[in-house]
Amino acid sequence: MKGGILAIALLGWGAVARAEQITPDVLDAMPRADVVVLGEVHDNPDHHMNQARAVFSLAPRAVVWEQLSADAAERVPEDLGDAEAVARALGWAESGWPDFQMYYPIFVAARDARHYGAEVPRALARRSVTEGALAVMPGGPGLARVLPEAEQAAREAEQLAAHCNAMPPEILPGMVQAQRLRDAYLARAVLRALEEVGPPVAVITGSGHARRDWGVPAVLAEAAPGVSVISVGQMEGTAPTEAPYDLWLVTEPILREDPCDAFR
Repeated sequence: MKGGILAIALLGWGAVARAEQITPDVLDAMPRADVVVLGEVHDNPDHHMNQARAVFSLAPRAVVWEQLSADAAERVPEDLGDAEAVARALGWAESGWPDFQMYYPIFVAARDARHYGAEVPRALARRSVTEGALAVMPGGPGLARVLPEAEQAAREAEQLAAHCNAMPPEILPGMVQAQRLRDAYLARAVLRALEEVGPPVAVITGSGHARRDWGVPAVLAEAAPGVSVISVGQMEGTAPTEAPYDLWLVTEPILREDPCDAFR
C-alpha cells in the first residue's frame, strides 16, 4: 500500500473513511470535498510545498488565505510568473508573515482559482481579546456558541503552551476569543467563495485553525452542515497518538531560534 493512499476510502463526496497519518504522496491524489482545509506551521517550507501539492491536485475554484486581507486578495495578479512582482502586489513584505518564497508555489499551483483574504485586522483582533469575538463580529459564524467548560479549558491550555507558558491566566480567555474570531473570518470567506464560485475551496491556514474539533471545520459544520469538509493538519516532530484532523502529516522540525527565549 503506497503511503496509505489505498486506505483513504471515500464514503461519497468528501467523506474520509478514517482519520490517519499520511505521507506527502497522498496529496497528489487528494480526496474530494467541497472544502479542504490545509494546515501548516507557518515558517516550515516543507509544509507549504505539501500545501502546493494538495492544491495542484484539487484544482480549486477558490483559495481562502489566512495570510491575506480581503483587499490584498483582490490584488493577486493574473500573471504569476514573477514571484517578486506577486509579493509586491500583495504588500507581503509589510505583512509580517514568513518569506513569500515559501508561499509562492501555492499561488502557482492554484492556477485559475479566485483568491479570498480572511486575515483579521489587527485592531479587531486586539478588541476581541477584551470585548469578545461576537462583539466585534456580530453574527459571525460559530461565535454564538458557548464553549463547554472542558473545551474552554483545553483551548486556554493550548494558548498557554503556544506562548511558552508565560501568559498570565487572566488573558487566556481573551486569546481564545481572538482565535475564535480568526476561525469565523476564515469560515465566512469560505462561505462567500462557495456562493460566488462554487466548490472545491482550498483553505491555507495554520494547523490550529484546521482542527476538526474546534477550528474552521467545526464552524462550517455548524454554519453550513450540508458542506463537506476535509481537514489536513501538519505538525513537526513526533507523530501524535491522535490528531484532530481527518488526515495529517508529520515533518522534521526546522532549525529556528527558540521562540521562548524572549520570555526568559
